[in-house]
Amino acid sequence: MAELITLPTHSDTRGSLTVLEKCLPFEIKRVYWMHHLSGEDRGGHRHLKTTQALVCMQGQCEVTIKKNGEEDIYFLNNPTEALLLLPEDWHIFKHLTKDTLLLVMASHPYEA
Repeated sequence: MAELITLPTHSDTRGSLTVLEKCLPFEIKRVYWMHHLSGEDRGGHRHLKTTQALVCMQGQCEVTIKKNGEEDIYFLNNPTEALLLLPEDWHIFKHLTKDTLLLVMASHPYEA
């Protein structure tokens, strides 16, 4: 099932710096981001082999995960957290705000 990972963050009077290094269980082969969203749900599928890590860089979204009859809901609104999605995690993104910027890192290139 999906897992929330807290990313190392260093803060001082100048601001914060969050690092994504050596904390994902896969090599990143594809990076994309969702932005200027209409508020409509996205996703509604699972992957055959791709593991993904999601970071909500700005705004917020709700991610519903379903697997083996279980359902978990994650609320993403913190750029210091990454949600790790396994290939078998059916997922849907809901309640996306217009200012949401959702960064996605994937273990495999896109395949239709």
